[in-house]
Amino acid sequence: MGFPAGKGVGSLLRSHFERILYPYELFQTGATLTSVHRLYPEGPDSEDVDEGIGGAEEEGADEDEEKERRVERRSPRRLKDESENTEPKDVQVFRLDIMTADDEGFLRKQKHMRAQAFAIKMRPRKEVLEVNYIDLYMCMACGRGDEEDRLLLCDGCDDSYHTFCLIPPLQDVPKGDWRCPKCVAEECSKPREAFGFEQAVREYTLQSFGEMADHFKSDYFNMPVHMVPTELVEKEFWRLVSSIEEDVIVEYGADISSKDMGSGFPVRDGKRKLIGDEDEYANSGWNLNNMPVLEQSVLTHISADISGMKVPWLYVGMCFSSFCWHIEDHWSYSINYLHWGEPKTWYGVPAHAAEQLESVMKKVAPELFDSQPDLLHQLVTLMNPNLLMEHGVPVYRTNQCAGEFVVTFPRAYHSGFNQGYNFSEAVNFCTADWLPIGRQCVAHYRRLQRYCVFSHEELVCKMAADPESLDVELAAAVVRELGHMIEEESRLRAAMQEMGVLCSEQEVFELVPDDERQCWKCKTTCFLSALTCSCSPQRLVCLHHAAELCSCAASNKCLRFRYDQDEFPAMLYGVKTRAQSYDTWAKRVTEALAADNKSKKDLIELKVLLEDAEDRKYPENSLLRSLRDTVKEAETCSSVAQLLLSHKQRHRRERPESSAQKARSKLTVEELKVFVEQLYRLPCVISQARHVKELLESVQDFHERAQAALADETPDSGKLQALLELGSGLELELPELPRLKQELQQARWLDEVRLTLMEPQRLTLELMKRLIDSGVGLPPHHAVEKAMAELQELLTLSEHWEERARACLQARPRHSLLTLESIVMEAKNIPAYLPNVLALRDALHKAKEWTAKVEAIQNGSNYAYLEQLEGLLARGRSIPVRLEALPQVESQVASARAWRERTARTFLKKNSTYTLLQVLSPRVDIGVYGTSKSKRKRVKELLEKERGLELDALSDLEDSVEDTRDPAAVVASFKARERQELEAIHSLRAANLAKMALVERIEEVKFCLCRKTAGGFMLQCELCRDWFHGACVPLPKAGSQKKLVSGSKESKFLCPLCQRSRRPRLETILSLLVSLQKLPVRLPEGEALQCLTERAMGWQDRARQALATDELSSALAKLSVLSQRMVELAAREKTEKIINAELQKAAANPDLQARDPTPSRLIISVLHD
Repeated sequence: MGFPAGKGVGSLLRSHFERILYPYELFQTGATLTSVHRLYPEGPDSEDVDEGIGGAEEEGADEDEEKERRVERRSPRRLKDESENTEPKDVQVFRLDIMTADDEGFLRKQKHMRAQAFAIKMRPRKEVLEVNYIDLYMCMACGRGDEEDRLLLCDGCDDSYHTFCLIPPLQDVPKGDWRCPKCVAEECSKPREAFGFEQAVREYTLQSFGEMADHFKSDYFNMPVHMVPTELVEKEFWRLVSSIEEDVIVEYGADISSKDMGSGFPVRDGKRKLIGDEDEYANSGWNLNNMPVLEQSVLTHISADISGMKVPWLYVGMCFSSFCWHIEDHWSYSINYLHWGEPKTWYGVPAHAAEQLESVMKKVAPELFDSQPDLLHQLVTLMNPNLLMEHGVPVYRTNQCAGEFVVTFPRAYHSGFNQGYNFSEAVNFCTADWLPIGRQCVAHYRRLQRYCVFSHEELVCKMAADPESLDVELAAAVVRELGHMIEEESRLRAAMQEMGVLCSEQEVFELVPDDERQCWKCKTTCFLSALTCSCSPQRLVCLHHAAELCSCAASNKCLRFRYDQDEFPAMLYGVKTRAQSYDTWAKRVTEALAADNKSKKDLIELKVLLEDAEDRKYPENSLLRSLRDTVKEAETCSSVAQLLLSHKQRHRRERPESSAQKARSKLTVEELKVFVEQLYRLPCVISQARHVKELLESVQDFHERAQAALADETPDSGKLQALLELGSGLELELPELPRLKQELQQARWLDEVRLTLMEPQRLTLELMKRLIDSGVGLPPHHAVEKAMAELQELLTLSEHWEERARACLQARPRHSLLTLESIVMEAKNIPAYLPNVLALRDALHKAKEWTAKVEAIQNGSNYAYLEQLEGLLARGRSIPVRLEALPQVESQVASARAWRERTARTFLKKNSTYTLLQVLSPRVDIGVYGTSKSKRKRVKELLEKERGLELDALSDLEDSVEDTRDPAAVVASFKARERQELEAIHSLRAANLAKMALVERIEEVKFCLCRKTAGGFMLQCELCRDWFHGACVPLPKAGSQKKLVSGSKESKFLCPLCQRSRRPRLETILSLLVSLQKLPVRLPEGEALQCLTERAMGWQDRARQALATDELSSALAKLSVLSQRMVELAAREKTEKIINAELQKAAANPDLQARDPTPSRLIISVLHD
């Protein structure tokens, strides 16, 4: 029995017997009721007495009574005296056997205390009876009410019993509800009620059911449904299952056909249009509507829509709604998908422990299985998984959440319950490995006499009848299953022949309804054969129960068969051929995958084998997966090889891209080696393998050449560039490429340095710095470091001489020629472009040229013009060299400028528009007038135009002077221009005088600077004889204006064109000429002044000679007398005008008119005289 060996085994077995088995045997024999008697006899009187005792106060005492019951159930244990014990003799003896010395002393003490209690005298009875309800409870066994703490009240009938009066006695007050032996016997004697599930009356929608389910769960656990832990629900569920006192009713929307109510998966039923990705889910194999009828499923060969097996069932659950321990029909697979809602808790037992589970349940509840042997097929049995595991049954559990599948395997018992409101869908499916299990299930059903859902034999034969439609793996399973069936059927038919059955008829059983071809004994659906008898033609049995048909002779019986035994080989051959085609294919594939290098097949042949497997739907086993993986690997290798080769060819045609433009990864050399090994390790031939191997050889050759190039003392840019292009064209991750790029950068830098040093005129300081900066960023190389040192030394030397040259150029005071020459000579050998040194060299050259030119001028026969010295001075000042002759030139120029300014102040008017040279030179603008609109502007424009003409003429003069540098030539040129001036003025005077003769067309003649007709007050120029408007020309001074107004002959007017400057005295001019003679500079203005002075002095001499003649002297005397008279006449006219003015005033005065007017006439007459 599993107890440990030892001396205490007997005592342990004895205690177990007394506690468990002995009370049960007494209950079975009825001993617990033999000594039970009531305190009051049963009958109407007793009922009246009970009512009288408790009538009016019973309701008020309910609460106290219930409290007293609870006190009594929890009271400490006490033992009664032996003399007062009413138990049967055997129990008494048993109890005496287990009492100890301490117990006997305890009984004697109790007896003494009871005697003292009964010795107390009672008080006299009062008029009103005071009832203590506690005293009314008496033990139904002994009839006494003492020992209240050991008095138990039955929760069924309210009878009272002492714990020590029961058979067997109770040692302690039991916890929870307690019922007396009478109530237990009455309960056990009742007929058994039907158990299981009841059909609900109310119909729900999903919404109303969900509201009900959530409301139930939240009320039950007193918290929101989403906050209830799954462990709490599971613990409470099994507590309720094991509890006898509590009843909880829940509802479960189970076994709802999806054909009637619709499926949770998208289906193509034409009732609604599929949208979005529903089309994909409608065609998916995981759609439970599709899974039973997939090509690999056996159920697809059953034409009928078996509800629950081929047609999914829907389940709408709520909290505590459960599904009992069961296995699927025909021990098929099942799959359950939880669409949404709270989890579903599953418990599963593996198939190998199915019989163990059944035996445990039969052991725990044998009476149920005695009456219903197929109880586990009725889905009404729940048993705690812990109890199963205590008996050694392996149980597994899981929580299925929304969106998860749960698959149960054949004959795997499972049960479970819902954690809350949810919606799931389930269906069955059968694979090839199920066929032998299904045959075992039919044999099991035969023993249990259970109906089949479909005929297993019919299903196998139907699949064998169309072998080409079978999956190859399924066909192989059908071959094995059909072989077992044919062997069994042949054995059974042979037994029928031995039994003496001679009659046989062929019958198409699939056309007979299932309920008409079921075995009368075992309820199995017959297909291959059945036995009938003429005594009862409607009754048939399977060949396993041929003896159970009837007691008639075998000659009266008839064997009905579906196929003749001659048809079985052909049927088996068709399926075997289908299965063997796979074996042939598998052999070819095995040979192809295991071929050596000489017998390798082409990739195309492997693809053909793979396509053949897919077309024939061969099983998805390891061989097919190996073939598929091999083809996939070969195709991948072929693609990679083609990509490598295409990149190489494209690089030959196109210019390679830069690394920044390439976003793809490249193979390394090691990867290429591994790839080549992989190509030649493939069980098939790849056409590009040879080219890839050649590529590897090219890479190895490149590696050798690159190593040689990298080992050169001085990097060769041409060789490195060629290697770099070759390596880039290989489209591989070559480790030499980065080093080649570095070396190429170094080589290009060295080439640039070399070319730059070959052209010193391009080698600036900035270029040297840039080369050094770019060289610093290059990887270290001895050739680069050497070139860097040379550049740095050259840069330092160049910066030194540049700084010295810059200091010399900016020195104050400036350095001498000798100092600069030494610096230039020392910096001459530096092979670099030094702008400051070059500027210093240029300044030195300019200084030498300037000095030579000054010396040539100073040593010449004639002085230099001021403009020449000013140009030399400007150039000399800009030369950053100390020039010894520069102060002398500056002094000469300053003296010349001072003389010219003094001369200009002497001759030029204020704000004059003419230059000094124009004023001193003969006019060249005689007869030229302006055409401006404004009067003042016309004069100004005319003057400016005249000035421009004179400047042009003067420039010609200056050119000729500078060319000849001969003063005689300058004088000759001045004389020529003087003659041109006289000729021009004579012509102009004649033309202007001729205009006065055109009196009849005077309005057409143009005068003045404005070149308009005569009008208003006009003045005549004494020189050019043209007339000018008083408003167009500046008027003479006040004295001259009076003479003009009075018409005096002495007033002389010169127009602005004729009088361009002041007219200084000859003595002032002679002073200027004396100063000019002291200047060592030639001035055009000075030479013009000399010529002008000679012209003026020559005119003076000619005028004196003319005045010294007799004729001119007498004319001048007469002119003097005439002038005297004219002056006197003018004075007399003036006096008359004054007197006339006074007389007119007097005449206008009335006071003087009243007097004698004679004086005025007298005065007038006197004046006339």
